[in-house]
Amino acid sequence: MPTAKQLADIGYKTFSTSMIVRAYHYFQGRSSQRQAAEEQKTSGAL
Repeated sequence: MPTAKQLADIGYKTFSTSMIVRAYHYFQGRSSQRQAAEEQKTSGAL
């Protein structure tokens, strides 16, 4: 049976990992939106 500290460590690591993944997806989405906006500007200028 894990101790309270071990359970807390597991919970913290799980939470941290999920937040890192969410932040990664957030910034990926922002960069793809920015790239699409840049492509739209350049195609409109032609």
